[in-house]
Amino acid sequence: MDTFPKLLLENARRLGDRSAIREKEYGIWQTWTWKQVADEIRALACGLAARGFKRGDKLGIIGGNRPRLYWSMAAAQSLGGIPVPTYQDAAADEIQYVLDHAEVRFVLAEDQEQVDKILEAQDRLPSLSQIFYDEERGMRNYEHDHLTDFARVQAEGREYDEQHPGFFEEQVARGKGSDVAIFLYTSGTTGTPKGVVLTHDNVLITARNGIEFDNLTQNEEVLAYLPMAWVGDHIFSYAQSYVSGFCVSCPESAATVMEDLREIGPTYFFAPPPIFENLLTTVMIRMEDAAGLKQSLFKFFMNVARRAGPAILSGESVSLGDKLLYALGELLVYGPLKNTLGMSRIRLAYTAGEAIGPDIFDFYRSLGINIKQLYGQTEASVNITLQPDGEVYPDTVGKPAPGVEIRITDSGEVMYRSPGVFECYFKNDESTRQTKTEDGWVHTGDAGFFDDRGHLKIIDRAKDVGKLNDGSLFAPKYIENKLKFFPHIKEAVVYGDQRDFCAAFINIDLEAVGSWAERNDVSYASYQDLAARSEVYALIEDSVRKVNSELAEDPRMAASQVRRFLVLHKVLDADDGELTRTRKVRRGFVAEKYGVLVDALYGGKKNCYVETEVTFEDGRKGAISGDLEIRDVEIAPVEYKKAS
Repeated sequence: MDTFPKLLLENARRLGDRSAIREKEYGIWQTWTWKQVADEIRALACGLAARGFKRGDKLGIIGGNRPRLYWSMAAAQSLGGIPVPTYQDAAADEIQYVLDHAEVRFVLAEDQEQVDKILEAQDRLPSLSQIFYDEERGMRNYEHDHLTDFARVQAEGREYDEQHPGFFEEQVARGKGSDVAIFLYTSGTTGTPKGVVLTHDNVLITARNGIEFDNLTQNEEVLAYLPMAWVGDHIFSYAQSYVSGFCVSCPESAATVMEDLREIGPTYFFAPPPIFENLLTTVMIRMEDAAGLKQSLFKFFMNVARRAGPAILSGESVSLGDKLLYALGELLVYGPLKNTLGMSRIRLAYTAGEAIGPDIFDFYRSLGINIKQLYGQTEASVNITLQPDGEVYPDTVGKPAPGVEIRITDSGEVMYRSPGVFECYFKNDESTRQTKTEDGWVHTGDAGFFDDRGHLKIIDRAKDVGKLNDGSLFAPKYIENKLKFFPHIKEAVVYGDQRDFCAAFINIDLEAVGSWAERNDVSYASYQDLAARSEVYALIEDSVRKVNSELAEDPRMAASQVRRFLVLHKVLDADDGELTRTRKVRRGFVAEKYGVLVDALYGGKKNCYVETEVTFEDGRKGAISGDLEIRDVEIAPVEYKKAS
């Protein structure tokens, strides 16, 4: 069982009547069994073959989490082809780059919106020959010479299958574990996205190792809501489902994910830190609007949870009093809260993609949610380190995953070697040589070290870790995570490398701060208006002071207290190039784009005028401007403990 199509046929034989995938449409969940999924993929694969799809061809996939889009990956792989998923919220130019670079001949688009992006870019896609689409809505008046709906391709496939008996089985049997399974493009944090080439062996061996490590079974329930182009979704929603046979559910839309999460009640959950941060923000907003008694109960039992919850979850001993209080808290607070979050049945949750704030991590574990951190990369087929049960710490990312070797270079960079290591970057030999050594070791670009427990600690991106002018350590992500713990801070970008002090850009969370503004009779007309209010600056300043107090307790980070900050007049946005499609800040781009603000922070100014180009949802360009206040913050005194 060394390829996805072979696993598909085995699952259809062994687990034929078990649920394989669900989709919510018009409020109703529709379910396909493994046998039905195999039939759907067979028809699609044969339809692609009838239309000229050959071994080695690439199939571009653009859209949200939909069964038909997942099926298209297996259909292409059945014919020896290579799926190339792209981010559904990407602009036409971004999609054009990926499809052109990957030499995509066929594209499957979810709906009219995605088809329009391809049509806009088709003159710059010399390899593209055919476009297929899933949803027919809005497509009636389109020129259909090179456009075909999904159902028609499948109908042609069933006819082709009848005319060529044994064709599908023969194509599947030709596949090998060493064949290329997928191209996954990096998010482009530091430049142009690179096409990571992964084989079936890379992905499936990693998936199997993860399943064995966490004792996953065919009875797990997973909600697939993250971008299909992200390696995390590929492993958790696709690869591990095929290997273990569990069911994957696709939400009705991005807007209904929380509702669908509650309905499905997944047992196995994966989310990057921003998702957990947003959920926590939602909880805090609701509690601020709650009656006084509820607020008091929540605060009291959350203090109990923080004190005893992580220890109880890890099987450590706690006092009888705390056990009883925690049990009462489960009845009154934790249980209802987990049900609201859709996490009542979660047996295992993972977060990865970037570091999660320790306070946020502890919040979920204190509720009894078994959240763990993993450290991974697209180039590793995800897993580099995992946290074993009973060894889950907020300040580490665990021990080497099964089959993974890790070493720390003299400069402090983390390197690894594993069965999941990528083949190469597509058409980019130079970057491949810079990243992967001849004997298979991969440069992560991250700075880290192993602690006394044998757990890996990641400090920051190696290129981002620097020093203040006094020689003190400067790790921006560490500080940013502390700032983002506060529900009213959505994003933070911290500066300080080769500077005299640390300064920060702040993005407020419109929902959280808007709710706070309503409760405090602070009127506003827009995000920009709210961000500029002196009351909001005071709210942010209070949070920065609290972070400074925490930093002052750590001798390594005490010098990195934030001395000046400003609240940006706009939300950092992927459409404006400030974030990647996986919501990571493009630090260098932001520093260059807002250079006038950085200079003002360090030039002693109290205000700074800035005008910024923005991209609207319909693709139009515009500009917003503002005279931003820059506020000084008092730093906390540093108390050094005397050696006893």
